[in-house]
Amino acid sequence: MTALPTTTAPDLLPGARTRGGPQDDADSPPADSPPADSPHDGLPPGGARRPAPRSGGQGRPPYGPRRRARLLRAALSAALAVPLVTAAHQSRHPFDDRLTVHTTAAPGPPAAQEPVLRTAGPRVEARDPRSGTLRWVHERTGSRPLALAAGPGHAFALWSDGLVTDTERVSGSAVRWHRALPGLADWLAAGSGRAAGVLQPLAPGARMLAVVTPQRIAAFRAGDGDLRWVLPAARGCAFDPGRYVRTAGILLVAQPCPGHTNWTAELMAVDDLGRIVPGRTPLRNELPGDRPNHPPGGVSNDLSDDVPGDRPGKAVARPS
Repeated sequence: MTALPTTTAPDLLPGARTRGGPQDDADSPPADSPPADSPHDGLPPGGARRPAPRSGGQGRPPYGPRRRARLLRAALSAALAVPLVTAAHQSRHPFDDRLTVHTTAAPGPPAAQEPVLRTAGPRVEARDPRSGTLRWVHERTGSRPLALAAGPGHAFALWSDGLVTDTERVSGSAVRWHRALPGLADWLAAGSGRAAGVLQPLAPGARMLAVVTPQRIAAFRAGDGDLRWVLPAARGCAFDPGRYVRTAGILLVAQPCPGHTNWTAELMAVDDLGRIVPGRTPLRNELPGDRPNHPPGGVSNDLSDDVPGDRPGKAVARPS
């Protein structure tokens, strides 16, 4: 990013000292003014004596002419710098994203609006499902996509540097959000094929995205990337993202624990509301104005506890 020029103007700042002299502000008399006890207060002989200012500054203009001129020049300098600051902000790419939209690829009929996603070396490609025409490309400097997951309007990608992104799927017009989990990049780099099963869309329409790592399962709201809940692995255990199954809207993830003989203790059941246990209090994961979450198909009301009223906003479970 090009550094913005900085203007240093000590004479524009109230209270600045010049050549080691007294402060030059509205409350200090000019250097060539007569002493304060002069009988004329700086007026020619015979001139009318000015009334002394009242206590508390009453009867005196809030700013002297010299200070007003200084403030005006400072305001003009700030106004001229605004376009430069705005241009610099718009040109910044803190995550090194490069989106290339191929405008020559005309969208097909409504049923074929969502493109097909695939990884091609260092980039994510979105192609028309019928013609195969390239719609858009997402690249990131110094990283490559390891896994993809899709939902209506969402293209989720897991990158080799441990970052998770959500790109507008139909047109590729913007990357909505970026999220990173502690230790994910190092774990991915320690072995090949570890990205399988890390990205798990949840809820109807993939309104939530679970990111499964050995240490924890973290769920993000797809609309804005907000972290909704975190489920750490049990002490002495670790999630295995590559060993999972989906059934009736529920995600079952393997959690191997050394010394356990009961295989059911090595499974963790979650949905978009968090861990599925009897008597739980569901989370309020919806964006303002959205309809409340409903229990997924096959989940009883006793397990979902989807009751009206206030519900917590987020949850971080403790290791069991």
